Amino acid sequence: MQQIDIYRQAFMDHLSSLQLQKEPKALYAPIEYILNLGGKRMRPVLTLMAAELFGADHNKALNAALAVEVFHNFTLIHDDIMDEAPLRRGQPTVHHKWDLNTGILSGDAMLILAYRCLESYEPIVMKVLLSSFNKTALEVCEGQQYDIDFETRNDVTISEYIRMIEYKTAVLVGMALKFGAIIAGASESDQDRIENFGIALGTAFQLQDDYLDAFGDPESFGKKVGGDIVENKKTFLFLKAKELASEEQKEELSRMFTESFVDEEKKITRTKAIMKATGADTACRETIEQYTAKAFDILDETSISEKGRMYLKAFGNELMYRTN
Repeated sequence: MQQIDIYRQAFMDHLSSLQLQKEPKALYAPIEYILNLGGKRMRPVLTLMAAELFGADHNKALNAALAVEVFHNFTLIHDDIMDEAPLRRGQPTVHHKWDLNTGILSGDAMLILAYRCLESYEPIVMKVLLSSFNKTALEVCEGQQYDIDFETRNDVTISEYIRMIEYKTAVLVGMALKFGAIIAGASESDQDRIENFGIALGTAFQLQDDYLDAFGDPESFGKKVGGDIVENKKTFLFLKAKELASEEQKEELSRMFTESFVDEEKKITRTKAIMKATGADTACRETIEQYTAKAFDILDETSISEKGRMYLKAFGNELMYRTN
């Protein structure tokens, strides 16, 4: 996947050239901090890749890729505040390193900076980009609200969970690809198809994240396995296990997923055992494969060359079978 490294390096070079205001330092230092915390840079890479696969020089899409990454990191700052998370990629979160108000304000500024990244495009292109951006940004907010609502609900369904991860995570993958198609002047049908490919792929990506959180190798996963279980997250694995569980298993899950259950290691071990016993782990893998196959079927309907489609499929498979 040498070409991906080229796209990633082109984006990183562009990111390093981003000139932020020097003052007030307390506003801009957190932005620089979060943008340099690392990460896979999957979304901006997809923007550059899509632009080139639809016939444009990927350099034309650098500002759009930057908008995607700045917006994504804005959502991370605010997500961390809402989750009261102390760490992000192994480092202190913005609101922990600075304070709550700084985290809120720096996040707000990043949303505005994401819009500014799109100002470099000619008006007719910028209008289409902004329309896509506004639709997606609102859906991400809706997805986050669903996630918050689920914390206090005991009747969340798998279809509701899938909708939540589509809105909270997958639509941004779709937008990243659509941005590249828009800049390349692709047809509206191709723009929609590549976006839908991204949404299906992004859904599979998040389900893989859920799976790795429970069953990943701690060495390669890079963080403590079982975090979602400890935090009582109603993931696909949990919901499927609950759906397939015996009455005795359901009672045990309900008992462990309460605020008062404090033995974390036992909770992780027993929950994973129930997930395996019910076949929830296998169901999760099968659902990941179904969404990946759906993504590839949509991709085959685009006008991208066969070589280009194979390239995107290889990238998709790499994401689906990753270990971190």
